[in-house]
Amino acid sequence: MKTRLPHHHPSLHGLRLKPLVLCATLVLACAPTVGAAPASNASAGQIHPAQWPQPSWPLATDPAVERRIAELMATMTVEEKVGQIVQGDIGSITPEDVRRYRLGSILAGGGSDPGGRYNAAPAEWLALADAFWEASMDTSGGGKAIPIIWGIDAMHGQSNVVGATLFPHNVGLGATRNPELLREIARITAAETRTTGMEWTFAPTVAVPQDDRWGRAYEGYSEDPALVASFAGVFVEGLQGKAGAPDFLDDHHVMTTVKHFLGDGGTTSGKDQGDTIVSEAQLRDIHAAGYVPAIAAGAQSVMASFNSFHGEKMHGHKPLLTDVLKDRMNFGGFVVGDWNGHGQVKGCSNTDCAQTFIAGMDMAMAPDSWKGLYESTVKHVKDGSLPMARLDDAVHRILLAKFRMGLFEKPKPSARALGGKFELLGSPEHRAVARQAVRESLVLLKNQHGILPLAPKQRVLVAGDGADNMTKQTGGWTLTWQGDGTRREDFPNADTIWNGMKAQVEAAGGSAELSVTGAYKSKPDVAVVVFGEDPYAEFQGDLPDLMFKGGRSGDLELINKLKAEGIPVVAVFLSGRPLWMNREINAADAFVAAWLPGSEGGGIADVLLRGPEGNVQHDFHGKLSFSWPRRADQYANNVGQADYNPQFAFGHGLTYKDDGNLAALSEEPGIDPNASRTSTWFDRGAATTGLTLRLTAADGEKMDVVHPNVATSDGSITMTAVNTDVQEGARQFTFKGQGTVELRSNMPLDLTRETNGDVFAIADVRIDELPANAKVDYLAGCGEGCGGELPIGPALARLPHGEWARIGVPLKCLRDAGLDSGKVSIPFAFRGGAGLRISLAKVSIGTDYDQKVDCPSP
Repeated sequence: MKTRLPHHHPSLHGLRLKPLVLCATLVLACAPTVGAAPASNASAGQIHPAQWPQPSWPLATDPAVERRIAELMATMTVEEKVGQIVQGDIGSITPEDVRRYRLGSILAGGGSDPGGRYNAAPAEWLALADAFWEASMDTSGGGKAIPIIWGIDAMHGQSNVVGATLFPHNVGLGATRNPELLREIARITAAETRTTGMEWTFAPTVAVPQDDRWGRAYEGYSEDPALVASFAGVFVEGLQGKAGAPDFLDDHHVMTTVKHFLGDGGTTSGKDQGDTIVSEAQLRDIHAAGYVPAIAAGAQSVMASFNSFHGEKMHGHKPLLTDVLKDRMNFGGFVVGDWNGHGQVKGCSNTDCAQTFIAGMDMAMAPDSWKGLYESTVKHVKDGSLPMARLDDAVHRILLAKFRMGLFEKPKPSARALGGKFELLGSPEHRAVARQAVRESLVLLKNQHGILPLAPKQRVLVAGDGADNMTKQTGGWTLTWQGDGTRREDFPNADTIWNGMKAQVEAAGGSAELSVTGAYKSKPDVAVVVFGEDPYAEFQGDLPDLMFKGGRSGDLELINKLKAEGIPVVAVFLSGRPLWMNREINAADAFVAAWLPGSEGGGIADVLLRGPEGNVQHDFHGKLSFSWPRRADQYANNVGQADYNPQFAFGHGLTYKDDGNLAALSEEPGIDPNASRTSTWFDRGAATTGLTLRLTAADGEKMDVVHPNVATSDGSITMTAVNTDVQEGARQFTFKGQGTVELRSNMPLDLTRETNGDVFAIADVRIDELPANAKVDYLAGCGEGCGGELPIGPALARLPHGEWARIGVPLKCLRDAGLDSGKVSIPFAFRGGAGLRISLAKVSIGTDYDQKVDCPSP
């Protein structure tokens, strides 16, 4: 299959591309086979800049601006210059810190909000923006007045702020095939971001995901580099305005960040922050495709990626950051890092990394490490280990972006054109565009006997746990980093899918009933079952395969139950990627891939329901931008490959004019759906697939955890997110009374084999506070009245306090203590008391530990 961009596409206009690169980038059939084995010769991982494309940077040098920058930099101290290249997070920096250290930028990470509250009011965001701006412009201490810039993850709208318009995530936008719609979405996102005081968004993501197991797959528009390229330039223009136009980077637009450079969508095994081991041609022609039009559109910043290329971290990769991106590709903006990404460079730490700047980083994202990085970088400049010329180049690039935005002449954020115009957040006009995006993103995979569109004047049951669930509907990067822990009232300008269905059905004279479980008061004529993935972001969404919830979701049973009662079923599937759904597709009469639609659930009713006159209101428009798998192990089968054989091909999508009948699909997943997935039970702050994290308070109250920062109602246990080598990579538990932290398995685990050998439950822990002679117990359960427990306080006391270490609990000791290892329902739990504070990063089974728990003597 060949997929071509229109030759007149505006995002490609004026690009200087060699014919070879044009073929490889824009016609996928010309590209090397995606996922092919890398070259095994000595050149693997080497970069040849002359073979990369050369887009034209659209912004001419402005002598007047260059003069102003030169005059300013001539007066800046080393400390002031270093301040410009270090970025701190609002969770760890104050306006007073900015006033003292003269930092040039701040960010609000996915878990950082004014007052530490995810649902802080828009006015609080704006007030904080003013406070930081005023601090940066305060010269009372002798510093230079250089306006600060605030970056934020406005990923699918200004998704950090209560009331904002929430657009479908990129995976859904890719299905629209509508670049001009994306331009309008970007424009609205910019306007709503400006109302709350920020002038910079960390978007768009132009990754080309090649493995659907990747937890960030939904941030990519498509597996097809041509489709990604068709969106990248127009989205940049929507955010920033068109380069050279009078409104470019004005108060109605924001600075953009194209991310993540480079190869984030091509890591081995689909692991977030992993190693991308592909050829240079694949890296260039597949993964860099979106950067060519984005640079040509004048993107002001590019974010370096967490991933490595053949073992070398991108945050320290000079051949790609400098020789390719800046020198060859003519990028005239600045390179910003990702969350402490510099600390992953060999020889670096979060607080010390001259190498990242030498490699080409212009601004390091040092959210909670900014002070240490600032101090070490000042020393590196003064001792010559970081050349002054490199520092000056980085500062020049950052200041140039600020001058392009006219920030030196602008008042504080609240006094700018859109500052405080909170009526723009979720305005009817903006929501109408989001609703259009929902309609155009829906992909119809099955419509047996033309069941759709539904007549609204009938009894309609809306069932499933996604029907009236904003968190499932909006996904990650929504008010919180993971998109979880929110409430319905946090979305005042939004409709769930149930809201949309109910309104239209009742307006037409029908009746609508909501039931998560599928139970009903009166038998319906049809059921719409809405279900899908729970929200996730980044590495917490990584999967081992494409089995939906490990084959244990319960949604198939719901569909079958309704079908057995003679009720036709329309399945609406919410997900951040294609998953193996053959059983559910077979069971349902119609199957709709709705992706992560955002705030406008009414857009789904627009397409599923007929109008008042029996007419089709809106036909299906969406076409798959990711190939749909034939088996659960078919996670990297992409269009253009020699062995391409998906269940539904890239570009597939039915309309109402098409024959929607579908023969029964194979229900052989290609893997053992009942295989035990017990090697890791908890990782990077979250229970893994099939397990739930629960807190049991001193008063017996049980709380299943869905938010990274929670406390039991009696205050006996408080859980907070803490950083490891990654953002919020662990959870800290503080005990003010007796309580239990446990991981519960949704299905019993069979650990018989592991228990018969020298295998341990391994916990990566950090002892923050441990009272003398503290009583701490490890518990494992196997049902009511069945389990085993071991005292682990003495082993914890032997661990170094304040440092990460691994403690091992022998599984056979738990068996000897009463655990039935063939039906483990709670594989891990620990019980502690007042004064205990312990952080947990990972729980797995294995044999590598720092300290072992002693088994009680017989």
